[in-house]
Amino acid sequence: MVAPLWTPSAERSAGSQMAAFAAHAGVGALDLHDWSIRQPDRFWRLAWDWCEVVGEPGGGPALTTGNHLSDARFFPDAILNYAENLLRRDDDQPALLFRGEDGTARDLTWADLHALVSRLQQALLGAGVGQGDRVAALLPNLPEAYAVMLAAASIGAVFSSTSPDFGASGVLDRFGQIQPTVLFATDGYRYGGKRHDVTGKLAEVAADLPTVRQVVVVPDSANGPSGPIPDGAVTLDDFLAPHTAMPVAFEPLPFDHPLYILYSSGTTGAPKCIVHRAGGLLLKHHVEYRLHCDVRPDDRVCYFTTAGWMMWNWLAAGLAAKAALVLYDGSPFHPGAEQLFDLVDATGTTLLGVSAKFIDAVAKSGLRPVESHDLSTLRTVCSTGSPLSPEGFSHVYADWKADLHLASISGGTDLCGCLVGGDPTLPVHAGQIQGPVLGQAMDVFDEEGSPAPIGQQGELVCTAPFPSMPLGFWNDPDDDRYRSAYFERFDGAWHQGDFAERTPEGGFIIHGRSDATLNPGGVRIGTAEVYRQVDRLDEVVESLVIDQSWEGDTRIVLFVVPAGGVELDDDLVGRIRSAIRTGASPRHVPAVVLAVPDLPRTRSGKLVEMAVRNVVEGRPVTNLEALANPEALEAFRSRPELA
Repeated sequence: MVAPLWTPSAERSAGSQMAAFAAHAGVGALDLHDWSIRQPDRFWRLAWDWCEVVGEPGGGPALTTGNHLSDARFFPDAILNYAENLLRRDDDQPALLFRGEDGTARDLTWADLHALVSRLQQALLGAGVGQGDRVAALLPNLPEAYAVMLAAASIGAVFSSTSPDFGASGVLDRFGQIQPTVLFATDGYRYGGKRHDVTGKLAEVAADLPTVRQVVVVPDSANGPSGPIPDGAVTLDDFLAPHTAMPVAFEPLPFDHPLYILYSSGTTGAPKCIVHRAGGLLLKHHVEYRLHCDVRPDDRVCYFTTAGWMMWNWLAAGLAAKAALVLYDGSPFHPGAEQLFDLVDATGTTLLGVSAKFIDAVAKSGLRPVESHDLSTLRTVCSTGSPLSPEGFSHVYADWKADLHLASISGGTDLCGCLVGGDPTLPVHAGQIQGPVLGQAMDVFDEEGSPAPIGQQGELVCTAPFPSMPLGFWNDPDDDRYRSAYFERFDGAWHQGDFAERTPEGGFIIHGRSDATLNPGGVRIGTAEVYRQVDRLDEVVESLVIDQSWEGDTRIVLFVVPAGGVELDDDLVGRIRSAIRTGASPRHVPAVVLAVPDLPRTRSGKLVEMAVRNVVEGRPVTNLEALANPEALEAFRSRPELA
């Protein structure tokens, strides 16, 4: 057992919603998770009632099962509307607080949000949008994006979004599959101190989406669009002009009515279109927000995200907890690393969500918010996107704030939620996710599909159904691709390809993606173990590791981005190898260490080891539009050191 970095005070733990829920359930706090998976019908029905879901749960069981895990159905007789559950407030307190990189500030009260959703709802109905039709959004992280989603959900339309930094082909790879009826898009966005015009891209996208009846442009500027918009397109103001605000009408819909279509990153093929159910996400997000993150009415929740990442959809659900959402659009490092901490102080943010890479970058920058910022309102920091290293944990507690719940969370687009995450009643240990999320029967399996001992690495699985399992994939009528993606590897278990281990403290460590694990000499090694050792060196900005087919086996190849003015010479290579050998094991030591100017990553900031491996092995990368910086791959191509 290792000493915790942080332990909640007895008062804070006892005053948490997790403790209150356990007491309401008549279960001890330490037994709550076990009870939630042993008695799923009771747990999910109690969660519905305790979270005050608006709707009718139905008189039948909360969970029915079938011959296959994917056949499970939660609340099969329930009726609800997702938007109604997010719009339970209608007052003059802030609901959305928008801040742009350039200093733009715009707030919407709950009453303002209701009015905008009402007008959008009427306009969508006037455009012929009905239940099951798709409404697509190519928008920055603006208040209008949330209002469009809520308006679509209120009438039973299916919402899908991506961010305007995608290229035209990347947008079409996604929206082209789902055939939207209405497209909302911006004419530009701001990032890194520059304005990026997208009117040309919008014209190309609109021309290649024949099912779109109406394009609605949300101008980046109050002065209107910066360039020509597609023929037949209208501005948002013109789209709304015929309609005045009135009470929002909410269509009663089944629990399993489709709400969102999200997309896999698609770096090894066309993006999968993942269809998510309204009731499942509502209930799952209620549990995560209110119990695991202890979010309360009037809290202010900020997650740094774009509309192209599942954390955007997760952030939106904070409205169901009656919290205000703090929306930021732009670079978190422009003009400096202090940008998000300034935002916390300016808006009174109580929960800040960032990526593990952001935490690492702040540490590398030398910024110590504990000295430069107040952060008195900040109670919780969530980290996701990639494994957070023990050093990242220590940095937050030493340099951000000592009394803070740091919740490392892991789940994914596949379930639009968390498998494992934080618990405000438990200690936080460096490098560990605190435990499984309530209702998630989590385990780690070995290669044979048996539970692995504590401390042994294997495949992260969920052995029981949960409400936010997708309805399926778009255009997969027999669910063949859906079942193959999550249920084929281990019979009777959900498996999405995370390499993990359980810890003696009851937590989990994620070691990276299973498809990116290293396998020299037949020994599986998680990439996060290598990154932890290399990225702590001041001379290295960040690193990426793959295994390369070599002489009938594989060898480990490490790519590093040296810090400014640093040369990757023999001395630095030696120190890198020594750090890996000492901190990990001799099996982890790379055979080859090479410098590159940049590392390729998805638009949500995740490194793409598989894409690099494909380039090194001479295989194609089939969807470059999924990458934020596909040009970075050229530095890995045809390297003589790898021939």
